[in-house]
Amino acid sequence: MSDQAQRPTLLPANSSALERGLDLGFGALLDRIAPPFPELMNPQQTPVAFLPYLAADRGVAEWSSDAPETEKRLTVELAWPTARQAGTRKALENAAKGLQLRPEIRAWYEQTPPGAPYSFSVRAFTDLPYSELIDARLDRRLADAKSERDILSVSVGLSAFGSHVIGAATVCGELTTIYPVAIEGLETSGEAFMAAGLYTVETSTIYPQGA
Repeated sequence: MSDQAQRPTLLPANSSALERGLDLGFGALLDRIAPPFPELMNPQQTPVAFLPYLAADRGVAEWSSDAPETEKRLTVELAWPTARQAGTRKALENAAKGLQLRPEIRAWYEQTPPGAPYSFSVRAFTDLPYSELIDARLDRRLADAKSERDILSVSVGLSAFGSHVIGAATVCGELTTIYPVAIEGLETSGEAFMAAGLYTVETSTIYPQGA
C-alpha cells in the first residue's frame, strides 16, 4: 500500500481520502491496459477506423473516405515525407504514389527540346480503374506538393495486361477477310502473336481395275 501511496498524482495536497482512493483505483485499472503505441501511430498497422484521425494528425489535406484501404494507408504513410520535401521532385512523386499511381517526372531541362523554366512533365501510369474523380484528386495533391513557381503538365497512361490470340482460316473457294478492332482515341501496344492454319480435306475413291 505504501508503494501505491507514493505513485505520482495530479490531485492537490488537500484532496480527500475518497479522491485519493479513486485515483489509486483508476490508476490500477489503467495499468492493466496494454499501451496501443507504437502500432496505433503506424499507418500500416493501425485499425482502419483510426486512419482518418491519423491522417488529420499528419496534416493530410486531400482525403477520400470512399478510397480503398490500401490507398488510405499509403496516403498517411507518405504525408510527412511529402510535406518535408514539398517543392521537390520527390514530393511530386509521393503525391502520385499516394493514389497508387506510378509517376514519371521530367524537369524542364530534361525535356527535348527543353521546356519553360520551372516546368515539369508529370506522367502517371496505373493498372487500376481511373476516373475523373481520381484525376481531380491527383491535381489537388500535385498542387499541394509543388512550389508556387512550378508549372505542371500532367498526363495519365492506362495500361492493361492479358493474353490475346489472332487466328485466320482459309477455305478453298471462299475469301475471308479479317480486320483488326479499331477504337478511336485508344492506342495500344504490346506483343502480338499471329497464326494461320490451312485445313484441306480430300476424298479419293479407288475402284478395282476392270478386266
